[in-house]
Amino acid sequence: MKLLSFSILLFTLNLFSQQTTYPLFEACEKESDYSIQKKCFEHEFLNRFINLLDNTVEEQINSSEIGLIFEVNKEGRFNIIFIDTQNEELKNAIASAFENLPIIKPAQSLGEPTFMQFNMDLVYPKAKPIVSGNQNKLKDSSKEKDKDLSNKLLLAKQELDDVNKKTKKYDGELYSSYVSIPLSHEIYNRFDREINLIGTNAHTAQRPFTYQDVKPYYDFKAENEKLAFNKKTWLGKKLFDEHLATVSGDNYWFAVDFGVDLQLGRDTGNSLNTYNNTRIGYVQGGIGKKLTYYGAIFESQGRFADYFNRLAISRNPADGYPAVVPGRGVAKGFGDNGFDYPVTEGYINYRFNDNFNLQVGNYRNFIGDGYRSLFLSDNASPEPYVKLDAKFWKLKYTNIYMQARNTNFLTPGDAYSTKFIALHHLSLNVSKRLNIGLFEAAIWNNEAERGFDISYLNPLLFYQMVEFSTGTDSGKVMVGLNYKYKFTDHIYSYGQLLIDELSVNDVFGGNQSFKNKFGVQLGVKYFDAFKIKDLDFQLEYNQVRPYTYSHFQQVTNYAHVGQSLAHLWGTNFREAIAIARYRKNRWYGHAKFIYGLRGFEPNADNVPFFGSNLFGTERDIFSETGVEIGQGNKANSTFAELEVGYLVNPAANLKLYMNLIHRDFSIEVQNERNFDNSTTWINFGFRADLFNWYFDY
Repeated sequence: MKLLSFSILLFTLNLFSQQTTYPLFEACEKESDYSIQKKCFEHEFLNRFINLLDNTVEEQINSSEIGLIFEVNKEGRFNIIFIDTQNEELKNAIASAFENLPIIKPAQSLGEPTFMQFNMDLVYPKAKPIVSGNQNKLKDSSKEKDKDLSNKLLLAKQELDDVNKKTKKYDGELYSSYVSIPLSHEIYNRFDREINLIGTNAHTAQRPFTYQDVKPYYDFKAENEKLAFNKKTWLGKKLFDEHLATVSGDNYWFAVDFGVDLQLGRDTGNSLNTYNNTRIGYVQGGIGKKLTYYGAIFESQGRFADYFNRLAISRNPADGYPAVVPGRGVAKGFGDNGFDYPVTEGYINYRFNDNFNLQVGNYRNFIGDGYRSLFLSDNASPEPYVKLDAKFWKLKYTNIYMQARNTNFLTPGDAYSTKFIALHHLSLNVSKRLNIGLFEAAIWNNEAERGFDISYLNPLLFYQMVEFSTGTDSGKVMVGLNYKYKFTDHIYSYGQLLIDELSVNDVFGGNQSFKNKFGVQLGVKYFDAFKIKDLDFQLEYNQVRPYTYSHFQQVTNYAHVGQSLAHLWGTNFREAIAIARYRKNRWYGHAKFIYGLRGFEPNADNVPFFGSNLFGTERDIFSETGVEIGQGNKANSTFAELEVGYLVNPAANLKLYMNLIHRDFSIEVQNERNFDNSTTWINFGFRADLFNWYFDY
């Protein structure tokens, strides 16, 4: 948390240093408060303008009504735009007076010079003028009820009107901003081919992307306009085409939506009715072009298929709550064997320039080009983090500093114990076709008197050396290599190699040591298959050897809230995946088939430890040699899924869908945790597609 506080402090100081200011005469430059700057500007301008006007008018003239529109431009010069008076002599005098006004310090918005426009109505030479900024015209009030108010107070009474007049119609600012695109396979599939064309300089292994990053390849605003029904009624617009509420101004915008995740289903194999009832409120917006933000609240109750419920209960935390709902978080009991599980997520993102970006949040990240990731996946609960991105030339370098929670261990104050994770990923586009990436992650316990170890702020890829310098038992380090090769504009292959706590002698010793911990991924994607537009295929193979991601200290495993931060099966498995996707206008569908060989611990206490459960300890391993995938309580699992859906509202990512899952699980030794099970689960839903929710356990 020290790192988070430090980053937030830097972020706040940076924003403070780039505040919005009024145009400043020299006498006003010491003022820092915006309202005082405004008053000082009005005072200095009126005195100088009237004096110049008095010196310019050659003889006494009759009292005349005058209307002025002028600006202070980005260089601090006064420019007259419009003079409304019938007196030609006075009009010439006003123009001359403006030419003699001094150059001042221009207005600033988020640290950048900007112009500011003003309107003024007055009667010359008898009346005092009133000035208003930002194109909002205010007139002298002669109403009896305001006769005791000064001109400045009359101006203050118009502030809310000023705000209303500066508000403009929302014009899809989201789709050209640095707001992150929700991590949804259905959404990312819309532009997957375009962003992976031969010759693009995108770095697709570091997700989520932002709308601005994707805009050169896929314009969400234009594509959504193609899908628009253009309803005339308010209800029709909000249900099918638009955000619920939007606000936009010269230097800000935000969109507010309320969504749901409503599911009704039946686990026919276990005669169990299932449901989910989630209410969602979320906001996304921007201030200027550099600062963006997102925040969401999910309030949920649900009951799922039997295998999923049992998985949630098996991960129950140490403080007595009954479950951890996979992909969501800690749950308390609800109704008849249901769960109540609230979730909050969000981030603040600041784009310094085209090369550097900072994000602080409680959200998800994903590193890889596949359906799964062996480096960092989005299947666990949202995690708190600070992320720094640097992009230049053909490189993109990402650093993520996370704080993960161990829900199976409590502190003396009965809070969940925490650990820190520092990881970075370097992506290089070697050529128009080939991309390679280097990955490294370090995990260490938030033990007393240590906290966040700033040694891991080292931006170079040498965490192994940092770990050695801080103590040999300080934590664990993983390294990895990934690639992507584009055969054509329609086909590319990808892969990952993960090595956990590299031990060269054990890797090449030939005795299948338990220290030989690694994972491999190989995959291929085929877009517009057989020349059918938007029909896409994907094949993927994953395997992870036993004991990968675990550690001799249970608290320093690669997990968060009882869930793996990499592959959702954890370790000790082989897996083959086939996925087909198709979309047509607002309709979409996918078919998925997964076959896996897995090994489990026979006993609930993970003793002996066969390397499957990440919460086992290597002190209890059954053997130091002869370790192989599938050891322990061997199981075979198949998972088939078919989903067909309709995109009800592209702006809010609301979809209506039907989902059918069939899962077969057979295991050698039956016990209370793992036993032969066949599930057919049909589900109907209406949800805001804001995250990937995996049920293929």
